[in-house]
Amino acid sequence: MNTDIILILKMIVIGLVQGFTEPIPVSSSGHVMIISQILGLGDQGFTFAIITNTASLLAILFIYRKDIIRIALHAIKYLKTKDSKYKSDFRFVCYIIIGTIPAGVLGVLLNDFIAENVSMTTIAVMLFITGLALWFIRNMKGTKGESDITVKDALIVGLGQAIALAPGISRSGATIISAIAVGIKQETALRFSFLLYIPVSVGGIILGFSDFLGEPNKAELAVPYLSAFIATLIMSYIAMKWFMGIMKNGKLVYFTYYCVIAGVLLLIFY
Repeated sequence: MNTDIILILKMIVIGLVQGFTEPIPVSSSGHVMIISQILGLGDQGFTFAIITNTASLLAILFIYRKDIIRIALHAIKYLKTKDSKYKSDFRFVCYIIIGTIPAGVLGVLLNDFIAENVSMTTIAVMLFITGLALWFIRNMKGTKGESDITVKDALIVGLGQAIALAPGISRSGATIISAIAVGIKQETALRFSFLLYIPVSVGGIILGFSDFLGEPNKAELAVPYLSAFIATLIMSYIAMKWFMGIMKNGKLVYFTYYCVIAGVLLLIFY
């Protein structure tokens, strides 16, 4: 088989893995590293990460488009009118900003350190930690809706997102676990988690854009990268819709078993 076709197929596989694991609490970055090693591609670098993260971001933006438009318009209306009926959405925007700060600051300060100190053992340990945390919150049923979230809650969830900078710690898992732990309802925790993902993802794309422009093999890799982008976009949408159903039925505990099994297999084979 032609080498270019093999590369395209490998990129599609990685894109599917990225898309499937981005929304669910199992660490997309860790799984992309694992599958890249298995396929013999090694570290795909920032350019590939930007492309696939952009695809996942677009899928999530599409799914939450109505919420995003409503919250944004109501926040603007509150600033203009100070009408109390728009206040809860304005506060929600503020909490998203507050929750973004920890990951934004640590991402800038520790990005190079994290990238240089990643191993399969690290990912395995982080998967164990994610699984353990999911086990602890498995029976928690929060009562807080969007209007009940506090600054403290937003900071705690934001710190959870910052912890997820480590490969093997799931971003969605860390934020959802943190949100449920402070008493936020599962549906609200899910929405808050993925609205928090938007500014962090956009920030990562902006910071990494220079790497994308400086990629020496952009022309040669255009078709493989486009294939990975499309695969990630489609799979992110499917996985997100599936995960929303999982959250609705309160079945997060299943991911505990997966994280533990995946962690054990990594320690055995790597």
